[in-house]
Amino acid sequence: MKTTSALPACVNATDIFQHPLLEEGLPAGASREVRRTQARLVSEATTTCASCPLLARCLYDAVVKHDVSGFVAGTTQRQRQEMRTELRISVAPEDFDTLAGVVASGRQVNHEEVLRLRAANPHESLETIAQRLGCSLSTVKRHLRKARNSEAETTLKMVPPSMERVLAVYAQVIRRTLQTRRVSLKRGRRIG
Repeated sequence: MKTTSALPACVNATDIFQHPLLEEGLPAGASREVRRTQARLVSEATTTCASCPLLARCLYDAVVKHDVSGFVAGTTQRQRQEMRTELRISVAPEDFDTLAGVVASGRQVNHEEVLRLRAANPHESLETIAQRLGCSLSTVKRHLRKARNSEAETTLKMVPPSMERVLAVYAQVIRRTLQTRRVSLKRGRRIG
């Protein structure tokens, strides 16, 4: 049986997309050669993304659903933030405690367990709750803060933008980026 699932174009270009200059950006005081290398990588990545059959879906997910770093869907992290500002949306960073597992006494501290203990024992100090769970006071505070923030997000939850709207804002941001580069190059030629 033959399966024909489209793979992202970046899968075959890990040497470009996982390069430190695209993942982490330019180091402070980068030389002209390093800047040229980054520009070449951005150009190659942009061309690769433009030919990808999954560009629109990847772009939407990187702007609306996940706060990812590096060069994704033909955009830099800064461009995606500009798009979110224009779309008036925010994306919460990934919860690395859950992904990595905050471990206490050989087990992961369960978010619901922290909330349940706090609700059942509102008169107890957070330090006492932390001792019961076998974790730090800061872990308990982090879980309670997360619960408060998610409650606030739930009440302010907006309808996510449409794919068409994200693509239109993408075009605007890319156009502005290109205009800014042109102006910078012209100024550089006049000065230099």
